[in-house]
Amino acid sequence: MVGQQQPVVTGDAVVLDIQIAQLPVRALSALIDVSVVALVYVIGVILWAMTLSQFDPAFSAAVLIIFTVLALVGYPTIFETATRGKTLGKMVLGLRVVSDDGSPERFRQALFRALAGVIEIWMLTGGPAVLCSLLSSKGKRIGDIFAGTVVISERAPRQAPPPAMPPQLAWWASSLQLSGLAPSQAEMARQFLARAGQLDPQIRDQMSYRVTSDVVAQISPPPPPGAPPALVLAAVLAERHRRELARLQQPVPGPGWYTTPPTAPPPPPPGTGGGFTPPS
Repeated sequence: MVGQQQPVVTGDAVVLDIQIAQLPVRALSALIDVSVVALVYVIGVILWAMTLSQFDPAFSAAVLIIFTVLALVGYPTIFETATRGKTLGKMVLGLRVVSDDGSPERFRQALFRALAGVIEIWMLTGGPAVLCSLLSSKGKRIGDIFAGTVVISERAPRQAPPPAMPPQLAWWASSLQLSGLAPSQAEMARQFLARAGQLDPQIRDQMSYRVTSDVVAQISPPPPPGAPPALVLAAVLAERHRRELARLQQPVPGPGWYTTPPTAPPPPPPGTGGGFTPPS
């Protein structure tokens, strides 16, 4: 549903939990942008009529067409490309356009959104955009579907920072396969670690093994025998967060780039193996 947190799966099978922008907020943002473009366009037409109308009619018409294209298409394309997904309206309301995989919006995507906006927003007064946003689970308008983008809210409540990586489990976490870990399971582990200090010790121990067993069943390889459940959860969440940041910060490779093959993870310390054994 629009306005709730939605999982976004990156190309590395890492799940990002983002806040999808609500339709009323997006509509208000679009209204601000439309007002800005309309004001600039009216001023430009007045200046055109005062200065260029006296020249050759064909030249004057060409200038007016170019100015119209720049106002309707150039404004969102230039702003969203320069600010990595924002226009003036989005800046005011704390919105941003990102790719479906959570990475920053690209020029091509901004251009596709702007071209689609000429039809669905300007020519059809926003009707198709509203209808498509209501039917989409991620609040996408037609331009977002073609461009592969989604509008998120940057003013959503911030989650607590992820736990620090336990040094003794860093070698294990670097080799984890996390694609099977659901966002709900990661959120449950995060909430448990945040509130563990407030729980009764007996209840805390029971919950820690239950939550850890649930998480371990969805990842591989299993943790080293005897690893404390709280440290296992901390290592999983820290590694998950690290991969999210690495995905968002890495540049987009060009066609001539050479990608080095991934190196194998470091071997585990002597005497460790796999498996998580809950207490008997």
